[in-house]
Amino acid sequence: MTPNQYTPEEPISSIATALAPAALGIVRTSGKGCIELVSKVFSRPKALLEAAGNTLVYGWLLEKDKASGENTKIDEVMLAVYKGPKSFTGEDMIEIFCHGGPSVVTAVQALMLKNGFRQANRGEYTFRAYINGKTDLTKAEAVKEIIDSHTDVSRSHAVGRLSGSLFTEIDEIKKLIIDTLAAIEVEIEYPEDEETIADSFDRKDIEIAIARLQALVDSWKGEKLYQDGARVVLAGRTNAGKSSLFNAILKEERAIVSDIEGTTRDWLESWASINGIPVRLFDTAGLRETSDVIEAQGVQLSLNLAADADVVLYLVDSNGGLNEEDLHFIESCKEPLIVVYTKQDIKGGSLPLSPTADAFSATPSSGANQNTLQPRNAPVAVGISSKTGEGLKMLFDEITKILTAGITTERQQAGIGSERQKNAVAEALECVKHALVSADDNYTLDAVVQDLEDSLDALGEVTGDVTPDDVLGSIFANFCVGK
Repeated sequence: MTPNQYTPEEPISSIATALAPAALGIVRTSGKGCIELVSKVFSRPKALLEAAGNTLVYGWLLEKDKASGENTKIDEVMLAVYKGPKSFTGEDMIEIFCHGGPSVVTAVQALMLKNGFRQANRGEYTFRAYINGKTDLTKAEAVKEIIDSHTDVSRSHAVGRLSGSLFTEIDEIKKLIIDTLAAIEVEIEYPEDEETIADSFDRKDIEIAIARLQALVDSWKGEKLYQDGARVVLAGRTNAGKSSLFNAILKEERAIVSDIEGTTRDWLESWASINGIPVRLFDTAGLRETSDVIEAQGVQLSLNLAADADVVLYLVDSNGGLNEEDLHFIESCKEPLIVVYTKQDIKGGSLPLSPTADAFSATPSSGANQNTLQPRNAPVAVGISSKTGEGLKMLFDEITKILTAGITTERQQAGIGSERQKNAVAEALECVKHALVSADDNYTLDAVVQDLEDSLDALGEVTGDVTPDDVLGSIFANFCVGK
C-alpha cells in the first residue's frame, strides 16, 4: 500500500479477527460517514446516530431482500461507537462485535461492502492514525512488533516503544541539536572575534547527542535478537535424548519419545523462550550411518540445519559417553556448540558443577573410551536430566551467553525497533560527528549548520516528520488488514 492507493476519510471496513471459530468476531470500520452507513443496516438506527462516542449500542444487523423488500437478520451484535478525533484513526469509527463463526463474520463484512464501504488495505487503520496525528512512526511500527512478538520480553520492549520511549528519546536528542543550531545562528548573525570556529559554540550538547545516538545504534543488535529470535538445533546420535529435551524446553509432548533408534526421521520445529529470548527450536533425526533411504535423508537434513544454526546443542547419552562419531561432529562443527550430557537421572551421577570444558572429565561415562576420547578444544559441556529438569537452567544460561555475546540486552529506556530506524539514527549520528569534525577543522559555521540540519532530517525520518511515500508504503504494507 502507498499513500496514493486510497482516499483519506473514505469509509473502509475489514475483518479484524482471525477467521476461525470463536466466541466473538470483530469487523472494524472507519471514515467519514461510517456511522450513518452502518445505521442503514442496523435495527436501531436512531439509537446509533444519537450515540455518544466511546459507547456501545445493542441491536441486529439487517439485510434487505431485493425481491421482497423485507429485512433478513444477519446477526445479533454490539456496536462500539468512536467519534473523531477521539478514536484510533482520528476519524469516526464503528467496531462491530458479532458471533465468531467464520461464516457470520464474513457475512457481516460482505454487508458492509454492499452498503458503501471499501475493503481496507493492509495497515490502513494505523496509517490513518499516523496521517491524522494520532501516532508517530515509532509507535506505529511498535504495533506490528507487539503482534509479532514471541516472548514476554520482546513484547515488553515493543510496548515501551508504543508508549513513546523511543519517540521521547529522539525528541530530546533533537532538542540538543536544535539548541546548538540556535546558538550558531546567533553567532552567524552577530559574529565576535573567536580564535577558531570550534570556540564559537558550546560542544557539550552535541557531545551528549552523539553519546545518546550511539547508545540507540548499539541497542539495535539486542532488539533484533528479541524480535527475530535465534535458531537452536538439537543434534546428536540416535537415542541421545533430543526429543525428550525438545519436549522439556517446550513444556509439552510435541515429539515422540522412544527407545527405538531412528524414531525421529524428520525434523520438528517450534518457537520457545530461552530466558526471554525467542528461539526457533529444531529437533532433528539421530546422526548415524544407515541404509534406510528415508532415515538417511533425515540425517542429511539434520546436518544442514546444524550448519545454519545460531547455537547447536550436541546431545550425548551420559551412559554411553563419547565415541568417534561424536568427536568428529564436535570438532568439525563451525557454529557455536554446547555438548549436553543427557539422562543424568538414569545414570545417577552428579551434574557438572560448572559449565566448562572440564565437564567432559567431570561427567564420566560407562563406555570403554570414557578416559581416552576427548575432543580437541573441548567446548562447554552441561549435564541435564530432561525428566527431572536438573541442569536446564545452567543450559539456558549458556545458550543465552552465546546469543548475547557482545550485545546489550538489559532493558533500556529506549531502543531501536526496526532496521529502518537503525539506519536513520546511524545517519544522524554520522552527521553530528561530522559537524564536530568540521568545527575542529575550522570549516565555516555554515558547514556545521548543514551537518546538524541533515542530522535533524534523519531523525525526522525515524518519527515520521520527514518520510518519503515509498518508505511509508513499505512500513504499512507488512501490517495485517485489520490494523
